[in-house]
Amino acid sequence: MLDAVTLYQLRVFIAAAEEGSFSAAGRKLRRAQSLVSHAVANLEAQLNVKLFDRSRKYPRLTLPGQALLLEARAVIGGMEGFTARARTMAEGLEPELSVVVDVVYPMASLTNAVGYFRSTYPNTPLRLYVEALGGVIQAVLDGRCRIGVIGSLPTVPDEIATEPLLEVPFVTVVAPNHPLAASRGPVPKAKIQQHVQLVLTDRTALTEGRNFGVLSPLTWRLADMGAKQAFLRAGFGWGHMPIPMVQDDIADGRLVKIRIEGFPVRAQVLLMQAVFRREAPPGPAGKAFIKQLKQRPSGRR
Repeated sequence: MLDAVTLYQLRVFIAAAEEGSFSAAGRKLRRAQSLVSHAVANLEAQLNVKLFDRSRKYPRLTLPGQALLLEARAVIGGMEGFTARARTMAEGLEPELSVVVDVVYPMASLTNAVGYFRSTYPNTPLRLYVEALGGVIQAVLDGRCRIGVIGSLPTVPDEIATEPLLEVPFVTVVAPNHPLAASRGPVPKAKIQQHVQLVLTDRTALTEGRNFGVLSPLTWRLADMGAKQAFLRAGFGWGHMPIPMVQDDIADGRLVKIRIEGFPVRAQVLLMQAVFRREAPPGPAGKAFIKQLKQRPSGRR
């Protein structure tokens, strides 16, 4: 019966152990709790080992379960590496490269990478999408895109591998005619909360219930970064923006930088990461594209 143990059962076992309950594991795996419980029970029967103590409200790993959890992770990791390498060898150069990029990624760095890709792989078509927040991860999870470039997503699904790219600095800005523009020195939070904050919102449910840098109870939520920039220029509110996107506005006086009391400058730096499914890593063209995404345009710091 041990030969009948499946990778699915091991993935369910790992999820149940890591999430702390069968219901949470079901949500993570997008499976009903009953299916998770059934898979774990079948695995225990096949192994003839009790993996979880179910005498309390939430199942807890037994000592044998803790030991086998390490082995299960090793098996899954080894299989993912095996299938990923086989896929890369079978495919060779990708017939097409599909990439989805977070809206905050510097456009100059993106165009540099695209220019390199066009000259190096002229016969490989490129499909490029721009999304915000969870929209990037969703496109990779769905298989619509091979590579994603994410920013503000605190929790990355286990099936996604990451690779660090660039840090993007942010700045808080308002229009010169906005009341906050006249502030001298850091703006107290009590004052900032009296004005509308323009916030980028997610089209997906992956970041539902989470807020990124939201400090005011008065918010307008926009799904388009270009609209947010235009609304800031129009004086409709204040907001955090990536410096590469608004540096010309600041230089020309269309936007003014402000500082918020108790809001550290270092907190306004966002690490961008390349992401892809562990079972479908990028091929030669994709790897070269990711490498170029790490390069800053010449003349930029």
